[in-house]
Amino acid sequence: MRILTCPGQLQRLEDALRKSLPASLPVLGAVMTVARGNPAAHQVLVDSWPDFAVVLTRLHPEELADPGDFYANQLTAFYREEGAWRAVLGSPEAVDWSRAFQMQGERGGEPCAEPPVPGTRLTGLSPGMQDGVHEAVSEVAAAKGLRVK
Repeated sequence: MRILTCPGQLQRLEDALRKSLPASLPVLGAVMTVARGNPAAHQVLVDSWPDFAVVLTRLHPEELADPGDFYANQLTAFYREEGAWRAVLGSPEAVDWSRAFQMQGERGGEPCAEPPVPGTRLTGLSPGMQDGVHEAVSEVAAAKGLRVK
């Protein structure tokens, strides 16, 4: 994963994401926030540049004070290729599965998860993005001993 910080790269990414509205809206909003001063201390990650297949936004790791707070630990994602998205989900440098988090993704209702074993982390998804996000996250979570609902 590559972290984008250059204003020119962020502008180019904004332009590309605008072409994929409305599916890219949650990520586009986060990218615009980062490009305009980043008051929320987020990072913008892409799987490759400039020909990206996946964009992921998250809070800077040093800003993650409470590992159990999945409201503060929000991720947004947009992908063009499902295989690339699944690879990113499995990458420890992209998603820290030891922390509770909420991911903006396609799934109506049910925005949180229950750990199958006491002591494991909670993971949540919110409605409103792309088809396939919930399924991919659920599969990776299950492989890590988590259950998403």
